[in-house]
Amino acid sequence: MTASLFEHDETFAAVAVGRPVRGEFTYLVPARLAPTLVPGVRVKIPFGRSTILGFYLGPAPTPADDVRAKVKPLTEVLEATPALTSDVVELCRFAAHHYRYPLGEVLRATLPPGLSRPQAEREVKPEVLHVAVALEGADPSTLRRAPAQQAALSYLLAVGGRANVDEVAHAIPGAREHLRALVKKNLVRLETRALVKGVVEGMGAARPAKLTDEQATAVRELEALLDAGGFAPVLLQGVTGSGKTEVYLRIVERALEAGRGALVLVPEIALTPQLVGRFRSRFGPRVAVLHSALTDTERLRAWQQLRRGEVKVAVGVRSAVWAPVADLSVIVVDEEHDPSFKQDDKLRYHARDLAVMRARQRGCLVVLGSATPSLETLENARKGRYRLLRLTRRVDDRPMPALHLVDLRVERPRTEETRDTEPPVLSPTLRQAIGETLEKGQQVILFLNRRGHATFLTCEVCGQNLKCTECDVCLTFYRASNRVQCNYCGRAHPLPRGCPECGGPLLQLGVGTERIEAEVAEAFPAARVGRLDRDAVTTNERLTDLLSSFARRELDVLIGTQMVAKGHDFPGVTLVAVVLADTALSLPDFRAAERTFHLLTQVAGRAGRGADAGRVLVQTYNPEALPIAAMLQNDFEGFSARELERRRLLQWPPTARLAAIRLEATDAERCARAARHLAEAARRAMPPPSHGVRLLGPAPAPITRIKGQTRWQLVVKGPTHAALAGPLDAIERALAEVPSSVKVVIDVDPAAML
Repeated sequence: MTASLFEHDETFAAVAVGRPVRGEFTYLVPARLAPTLVPGVRVKIPFGRSTILGFYLGPAPTPADDVRAKVKPLTEVLEATPALTSDVVELCRFAAHHYRYPLGEVLRATLPPGLSRPQAEREVKPEVLHVAVALEGADPSTLRRAPAQQAALSYLLAVGGRANVDEVAHAIPGAREHLRALVKKNLVRLETRALVKGVVEGMGAARPAKLTDEQATAVRELEALLDAGGFAPVLLQGVTGSGKTEVYLRIVERALEAGRGALVLVPEIALTPQLVGRFRSRFGPRVAVLHSALTDTERLRAWQQLRRGEVKVAVGVRSAVWAPVADLSVIVVDEEHDPSFKQDDKLRYHARDLAVMRARQRGCLVVLGSATPSLETLENARKGRYRLLRLTRRVDDRPMPALHLVDLRVERPRTEETRDTEPPVLSPTLRQAIGETLEKGQQVILFLNRRGHATFLTCEVCGQNLKCTECDVCLTFYRASNRVQCNYCGRAHPLPRGCPECGGPLLQLGVGTERIEAEVAEAFPAARVGRLDRDAVTTNERLTDLLSSFARRELDVLIGTQMVAKGHDFPGVTLVAVVLADTALSLPDFRAAERTFHLLTQVAGRAGRGADAGRVLVQTYNPEALPIAAMLQNDFEGFSARELERRRLLQWPPTARLAAIRLEATDAERCARAARHLAEAARRAMPPPSHGVRLLGPAPAPITRIKGQTRWQLVVKGPTHAALAGPLDAIERALAEVPSSVKVVIDVDPAAML
């Protein structure tokens, strides 16, 4: 037990409270609690009229005499071992300051379910899978006088001599009792093993006998940095299929050999099952998985195993950046460019940036991996802040997929038959390519970053689009349910018979993944087709099942949104098609071109990762657009150079730093007045023009209404984060005068401007 930090009769504690209030609060430490206080422990505290959760940060100065009598005492210390390790507390302090969010709320957000309330921690036992194994020589014929036991043993032998107890019990009534009897007769053995959910079967990573020369060079340099210790940020830029994952595995292996821990971050749950499967096949039960699709109990169990050091490797999505990995020595951020690393509500942190900061504070190695690095990371590498390692060739010298343009201006013209609807989305060239691929027994991925059957409905008579009544967006038509739905607020209702304004017929325009699925099924009725988007895959189990089926080649065609583009490795895929490359180009966001290039390159990289060569078809109406033209030339260097120059001229990141202040309210005029009030407060605190700080707005947001709320925003930008401090401080002070009916969010380093 850590010795008490207090020596005087009356001592005080600095506490962060788990409420949306700023600052640290002082509490009196009762003598009985003083020996149990260690920085990072959760405490129960009185706050106003309630008893809430707090976090002990350390001793507090003795308050002035006129205040001491009013200081309330701590109620209870909730644990003997701190829930928050010292490095996580330090990271939380940085995040609270940088993202301008209450420290107590940051600390609470790092905890798994069950620890974010003012109650003692419950211990969660490991979840295990019970397996029945028939022993050698087990013969059902010896059990004629016990027919139920005979049936259980016969079933077990029929399925190969090994099966889950639950499976046997489902097939044979009362099998659990019968199996226990068979154990006593030395005919069956019962085994238990840790159960890890959300792992793609069949996607293990056998350790390659030999690395490529580039992989070997990267591993040597990373191992040297790991062994040397100290903060070492590295950008691992590797073309798709170059074996970045094997480099990650080797450096984590080196950390484990030294008895130290590792943290691996991926941007989406869609990537987690496959990556966890690879890490667990290499490292066994020393890997914990962390993401929001797990049950509360599963998340708490993994967190406890990490905190106790029973598990040394954490693999998870952005929230895993807070994982209590014992003796952390390396952090890996896979697909570091992905916008999913940015949290878009409450604490709006960027997990990649926090991973780098955690490595800096901890003094350890951090590896940022991508085929198409973000411009922010690329600029850090070009300026020498990050070491750059490159993998320019695919494993086994497999060729990069051949890239082909399909100009939809030529291949998708309207005809008399398609006057009232859109012509087929699959061009003749694409249909032919799909047919050829399927005839060879190979697999196809079709990518379109739009859900539904038709992305908007337009009246043929008055020209009005069918819009959501609560959001300024068009409704999406889903043919399978014959409903229209808003993909922002979720409101849905049956497809109207005609235009709500004039009664005219509604044209189904725009295309989504459901429409692609229907066209593929019609053109290739024998093909086994799966769809990977947030409508078709609503649970982690369904996601895992779909990815497993495609990995086992039980599906021929996988159609999906950006979920199909992210890091998957399916050797059977030889054809990838971008059904419509133009969907994001016209968005009012300065990152639109960069994201288009990233997505197109990433999805193209799913082709040709096995023994057979791959090809990629890109359908577009804008073949001259910079991101599309550069992607078709495999020219990341040219694209990034031109895009960086454009950002420099316009003073957008990475040249500048941003903070977006977003307001929303039911009352449109009240929201506008609040936005103007905050803008005026910022203007009064602006530094001289020579400092390069600018205020943009206030103005209505590009999507002015969502979920019935009117939205305004203003943006402060300047050369550094420090330069933004004055205007942002003034805005925070002015928040006291904003009506409570207006919600205000300060988003530092916003990932999107919509």
